[in-house]
Amino acid sequence: MSHTLPALHNAMWPGLVGKGDEEGQEPPISLERMLDLTAAAQVDGQKFDGIDYFLFLPHTNPEASDDELKAIADLIVSKGFDIGSLVAPVWPGTVGDSAMGDGAAQKKFLDAVKMACRVAKVFNEHGARKYGVIRIDSAEFGVAKFLEDPLTNLKKIAGTFREAAKIAADHGERLAAEGEVCWAGLHSWKATLALLEEVGMPESLGFQADLAHTYTFMLGYNSPEDALLAKEHSEEEFWAAYEQMTDKLRPWTIDFHVAQNDGEVHGAGTHDKTGKHCPADDPRGKLDITRCASYWLKDGPERGIQHICWDGCMFPNATLEDPSTWDTILEAMIGVRDACGWDA
Repeated sequence: MSHTLPALHNAMWPGLVGKGDEEGQEPPISLERMLDLTAAAQVDGQKFDGIDYFLFLPHTNPEASDDELKAIADLIVSKGFDIGSLVAPVWPGTVGDSAMGDGAAQKKFLDAVKMACRVAKVFNEHGARKYGVIRIDSAEFGVAKFLEDPLTNLKKIAGTFREAAKIAADHGERLAAEGEVCWAGLHSWKATLALLEEVGMPESLGFQADLAHTYTFMLGYNSPEDALLAKEHSEEEFWAAYEQMTDKLRPWTIDFHVAQNDGEVHGAGTHDKTGKHCPADDPRGKLDITRCASYWLKDGPERGIQHICWDGCMFPNATLEDPSTWDTILEAMIGVRDACGWDA
């Protein structure tokens, strides 16, 4: 059965994440090229409805003027898209810094949230953005430092998040914390739940669930004591564990990424293991995308979910430039909406 909601979005950041001019890196893909690749995708006359957007160079100058931001909104709308969730540049080396850091670092983190709220306001008043959240994480890469004093460090991150949530609420926005095994305090399902409860502001700060990252939660990468599954497991064991995890985190989930995962993670230099995405039709993919999505999207409208987004970071440029990649992704997204969606 077909549905009209949730809207289907594609992420712009696969053109940026892992790209650059350092040795071994491929060059970034421009915003306009990412928009054109997304606009060209079509499955039985259906297309993507919108895009989710990373607020950093080279796609966006964090110090862009209102007129420059309106021009970006015009470009996105001209391709036939709405703007949904925005990703705040909270990491060291961008606008922000660690939510677990000292006072100066925490101020930078909050400055990044303020910057994202400002951009959101411009896009909202322009009319290009009518829904979506602002995504954050702890901006503390790796869990070793966190584990030196987990209770104190969790409270420190929660304190920063609480202040960030107040900023968002003042701007009429909601924050969604991304769960991923590389982000301290968000590195397991159990730590994430404890952090969300410690912040205690569900109306202003919730959870952003990604199918690939939450699968690595279950496998206990970077937090073996929180594992719900052995790496080799039966289908029956998988779904029992999946229900356990989603029952805990779904009530907090206000933003959702469709993705695929092969049960592996990858390193980033000296950093801890990080989440890994696979193409939607990767033969090594472990996830039944549609069925997994149904666990997260149950009662989605009651949590304010109006769109879902594909996330496929760290794909080679050749994969991103291949039109069939986006047709396959769109087909998977349509399958999720047909099975799990709703109507206005």
